[in-house]
Amino acid sequence: MKSAVVLVSGGLDSATVLAMAVARRLRCHALSMDYGQRHRAELAAAAQVARALGATDHRVVGVDLGGFGGSALTDPAIDVPHGPSKGIPITYVPARNTVLLSVALALAEVTGADFIFTGANAVDYSGYPDCRPEYMEAFQRMANLATRRAVEGQPIAIESPIIGMRKDEIVRHGYELGVDFALTVSCYEADAGGRACGACEACRLRREGFERAGLDDPTRYRAG
Repeated sequence: MKSAVVLVSGGLDSATVLAMAVARRLRCHALSMDYGQRHRAELAAAAQVARALGATDHRVVGVDLGGFGGSALTDPAIDVPHGPSKGIPITYVPARNTVLLSVALALAEVTGADFIFTGANAVDYSGYPDCRPEYMEAFQRMANLATRRAVEGQPIAIESPIIGMRKDEIVRHGYELGVDFALTVSCYEADAGGRACGACEACRLRREGFERAGLDDPTRYRAG
């Protein structure tokens, strides 16, 4: 039975990707990152999603990107924007996907995993440069140079199956695979209980995704 490391953030995108990996009959090692994000409720959501979808195990690895700041998601002094952003938004976390994929690459080597699955999306990605197909292709090339498995003839494949999907397509696909979206947390400013602000870009994209998919939105919003 082949296996995969699946990056699980706790949001609906990565939950759908985990369901896709499980549907391929892969043994899935779920991996989440505690990188100093302000929306820490997503880590609890990731654990619930991993358990509900039948991941073999779930690990949380700490890398304190908050120590550098530079993003509204890691620096409490920077407000999360509640409107459209021009260019690369302040919610971009410098090097986050590079760090996440590198840690996943290490786990894949240790566990003998054949794949790394990521929920990166280039359609509703809010301008993040590390969610583009070109970036994933470049990381794949690096992984083939940097790992013992690849050098010995067993390369680890980087899979980003939703990278070209719209949010409504992701929602619909996850729904068809049995994802319980009520377990997921997407909000950049979710409270400790996982309730969403309803105003940030992540909330807007999530809400529009359910609307366009014609499905009920199970998101819990804060009162007021």
